[in-house]
Amino acid sequence: MTEQSEWRFSDDRGQLATAPGRPERVLAYVQAGATLWDLGIRPQAVFGSDHDGPEPDRAKTGTLPLDEVGYLGAGGALDVEALLSGGPDLVVAVSYGGGHVYGLAPETAKPLEERVPVVVLDVSQARTFAEIGDRFAELARSLGAEDRPDADHDLATARERLRALTAGPGRAPRVVALSPAGPDQAHVARPRMWPELRVLTELGVGLVEPADGPGANWSTLDGADAFALRPDIVLTDIRAHAASFDDLRGATGEPARVVPWNPEPLYGPRGHARFLNLVANALEAERAIRP
Repeated sequence: MTEQSEWRFSDDRGQLATAPGRPERVLAYVQAGATLWDLGIRPQAVFGSDHDGPEPDRAKTGTLPLDEVGYLGAGGALDVEALLSGGPDLVVAVSYGGGHVYGLAPETAKPLEERVPVVVLDVSQARTFAEIGDRFAELARSLGAEDRPDADHDLATARERLRALTAGPGRAPRVVALSPAGPDQAHVARPRMWPELRVLTELGVGLVEPADGPGANWSTLDGADAFALRPDIVLTDIRAHAASFDDLRGATGEPARVVPWNPEPLYGPRGHARFLNLVANALEAERAIRP
């Protein structure tokens, strides 16, 4: 083995992952796998977190070709042997700080890393969306992905469209991001704690900040208090473990334009552009009826 043929990547824990050659059989946490696919790398298989079940959550998988990419399950169904069943030569995971591997119990993550290289990327609120995206892009390039200027152009166009809409005349629509917890309760996002929501704020979207109180990332409110924030547009959590927004809205009868939101976003340019355009579509429609 020569130094030139060895694959190396330093992850966000400061740990160096190495392999004799470029890894080709990548196992990834579902968010990481969907992002890598967005960047041009097809994972061999993906796994979920304790929030997930025996089937993949379609809100998290983006455009992953699930007929070609295996899903190994989540939570208690995951052990080292299950994770290694397909013979991966690299595992890509995420962390929300402290270097802890999200979705895997420590007693699983540690022996897994003793048998296969593991790369952990930090997706916590301490980083900007662009910083996280740059790290995924760096990893994808190391795995053989080519630059996609068309995707970058689509993202730039989506950003400029949103910026132009928010700079328009008239009252800016009020936008609330939340995760329904049932017909009578919602977890309302604190926008400053979510990298993707901070992007919207930077582009001029009028995201509503709930009052200070318990909860670092969310403020848990009853349905009436959530709608008392007077949203014109609601970004609603569409992950499988979230409750139905229609049930929440039905409890109050409050109207609001709805945009599907995955709080575990894809960090590739195509996925990000799709989300920004969904928000832009809602803003455009709302401004057309509320001068």
